[in-house]
Amino acid sequence: MSRDEPLVLGIETSCDETGVGIVRGHTLLADAVASSVDEHARFGGVVPEVASRAHLEAMVPTIERACETAGVALTDLDAISVTNGPGLAGALLVGVAAAKALALGLGKPLYGVNHLASHVAVDQLEHGALPEPCVAMLVSGGHSSLLRVTDVTGVGDGTPEGAGVVSMGATIDDAAGEAFDKVARVLGLPFPGGPHIDKAAREGSQVAIDFPRGLTSRRDLERHRFDYSFSGLKTAVARWVEARERSGEPVPVADVAASFQEAVCDVLVRKALDAASSEGIEDLLIGGGVAANSRLRYLAEERAASLGIRVRVPRPGLCTDNGAMVAALGAEMVARDRVPSSLDLPADSSLPVTDVLAG
Repeated sequence: MSRDEPLVLGIETSCDETGVGIVRGHTLLADAVASSVDEHARFGGVVPEVASRAHLEAMVPTIERACETAGVALTDLDAISVTNGPGLAGALLVGVAAAKALALGLGKPLYGVNHLASHVAVDQLEHGALPEPCVAMLVSGGHSSLLRVTDVTGVGDGTPEGAGVVSMGATIDDAAGEAFDKVARVLGLPFPGGPHIDKAAREGSQVAIDFPRGLTSRRDLERHRFDYSFSGLKTAVARWVEARERSGEPVPVADVAASFQEAVCDVLVRKALDAASSEGIEDLLIGGGVAANSRLRYLAEERAASLGIRVRVPRPGLCTDNGAMVAALGAEMVARDRVPSSLDLPADSSLPVTDVLAG
């Protein structure tokens, strides 16, 4: 770690985690997270108003904890970065307002960065500089996306097709993480569903039930080759469980969990590797909360090896939303001498992935 590398604090508030990370270059110094997930669990999903209030209450203590862990003062920072979209509008506003206040009070440059691109940049904290180009598969509660990344800071040739980050495909209905949460609810498992389904699936059979693979028929692939759909799968699981309950038969939770998880991971990996192969790209990066799923990691590495494709996945703690990923992208902006954002930076809940850095 060089003292010449940029020291950046990142703030992430796009959903229900208040994340503050501090990095120097590609070295993680602090990753403080305050989660409000327990407050949302009784509702079976994230409540935007509850999340926004939790961010307000957690912001200052989380910043203080990050600085203490990193052993730095706010005045030591070279820049502030913050997620300005996409995400929940109210939640984003809390983070953006806090970042503006810090940047203005400290006289430091401000970088408003894209949440999805941050999930790509965070891998640098564990595995070093990103291979560019690479294909990134981002899978979480709100997103299932395939991206071609030639410059993680978003700089391209000025055209949508030539942007540094280009969308190759995305979910057309439920994201993968959303499907995990909904199926967990059907099975009586706690929220968030991902970790609990992953755990239950270890005791079940992946081939016990033949659940559908969305958008994989020949006709679907012609129109949606790299897109995802998990709504039909979620409904198929619910109907299968309801049929068992109507007949008075016990529901084999482990088998349902394993078979459902296999259907999701099979489609995710199949399309991601097809995207990489179609572009002649030899590096696949996986990020987002669902990237912590053990079966997804195993399938991706197993199938990629046979195609000569390298797979990079951050450790589970860096897959879920966190401030470290925002700081990592901010540090890359500073290192590549990108123009900082203005102090009238907006929060944009529907920010497109090609808009990596706000003006």
